[in-house]
Amino acid sequence: MDPGTPDDEWREDCAPRRVLELFATKWTSMVLHTLHARHGGAARTGVLLRSLPGISKKMLTQTVRDMEASGLIDRHVASVMPPVVEYRLTDLGRRFVEPVELLYGWGRANADALDALRPRATSRRG
Repeated sequence: MDPGTPDDEWREDCAPRRVLELFATKWTSMVLHTLHARHGGAARTGVLLRSLPGISKKMLTQTVRDMEASGLIDRHVASVMPPVVEYRLTDLGRRFVEPVELLYGWGRANADALDALRPRATSRRG
């Protein structure tokens, strides 16, 4: 938004704030990216867990539940024993992959700028 735009464009439910709320946790964008870039839009729980170093099983479960509730992914359970659970990007999820990929591409192209950032107190970066 440009300086001087009307106050109603800065309201709490404006589009930029809703986008940032969606990606407030790092794992949402990483699950979208991983499903899209590494697994063709669908993957089983264990595959996702192994594809996302640093995520706990509990955090993955919470993240995919939130993403399913938001409509970004669908959960499919196969009727076999033991049950097989697979997560698939929805049409909406595929729309959100585009800005994630742009952001990740920018990060790869500007790694020097990211390296120049001072780590936050809560950062795992050394």
